[in-house]
Amino acid sequence: MRLAIGVSAIVVAMLALAAPASAHVTVSAPGAARGGSDAVITFRVPTESDTASTTGLQVLLPTDTPIAGVLVRPIPGWTHTEKTVKLATPISTDDGDITEAVAEIDWTASAGGIGPGEFGEFVVMAGQLPDAPRITFKAVQIYSDGSRTAWAEVPAPGSTVEPEHPAPSLDLASAAPVAESSASNSRTGAVILGSVALAVAVASGALTFVRRRVSP
Repeated sequence: MRLAIGVSAIVVAMLALAAPASAHVTVSAPGAARGGSDAVITFRVPTESDTASTTGLQVLLPTDTPIAGVLVRPIPGWTHTEKTVKLATPISTDDGDITEAVAEIDWTASAGGIGPGEFGEFVVMAGQLPDAPRITFKAVQIYSDGSRTAWAEVPAPGSTVEPEHPAPSLDLASAAPVAESSASNSRTGAVILGSVALAVAVASGALTFVRRRVSP
C-alpha cells in the first residue's frame, strides 16, 4: 500500500513538472541558416489558463542581431502591428544598406482568441536572417482576464536548467561554404568534360580502324 502511494506521488510530481514545459511559447523555422533569406518563422502559443483565452501576443525581435525585413502572415480574427527602430549598425544586403528593422510585432484578437486547451500559430517570413548561431526572442502572452505571461528568461551561461518562462530561441544552421561548392562543381565539370573527350577519341579511333579494314 505504501509502495503504491509512493509511486503515485512520484507520477503526480513528474506530471506537474512536465505540464509547464509542454505549454511554453516556442519558435521554429525548419531549414533556417545563418544569413539565409525567406525563412518562415513560426511562434507556437498554447493557452495555459483554464478560464481565460489568449487574446494578444507581443514578440520582441533582437536588435543586436536584427532580421532584415519581416512579412507577417495574416490570421483570421486577429490584427497585427509592427514597430521599427533605427539600427546602430546598418545591415548590408545586395540591395544596399538597411538602417531600420522591425523590433516588435503585436498581435491582437478581434474575436474570441485562443481558448483554454487550444494553441495558435503566428507566422512571419524573414527577408534575411542575421549571421549568428542563435536568435533569441522575447514574448508576452496576454489573456482575456488582463493577466500577462512574459516569456523572456534566458538560462545562465553554462547552465542546463531550463527557466520557468524561457524566451523562445531559434538555432540557425551554418551556411554551406560557397567556395567549396564552386570548387566541387568545377571538379565535376572537369571530370565530365574529360570523359566526353575520351569517348570522342575512342569513337574516332574506332572509326579510323573500320575505314582501314574496309579499304581495298
